[in-house]
Amino acid sequence: MKHVSIVVRAEWDEEASVWVASSSDIDGLAVEADTLEALEPKVIAAITDLFELNGFTSDLPEIPVHIMAEQLVRIPNPSY
Repeated sequence: MKHVSIVVRAEWDEEASVWVASSSDIDGLAVEADTLEALEPKVIAAITDLFELNGFTSDLPEIPVHIMAEQLVRIPNPSY
């Protein structure tokens, strides 16, 4: 597993009222938090743990992690 960078998708789960993060680049990543700010350190900690558990090695001094947030917001239609 050699990544130039890791893309993490963070989506708002309206039913559970939490942000949920996952990534196709890191098997097993599933983290949630009440706020986007609280999600970031949890994502970093989980990725670090998953690297260690999976024996990940890299010759890069740092591995960029892109946390891409998406939240759907609905507004009333004034012409409805």
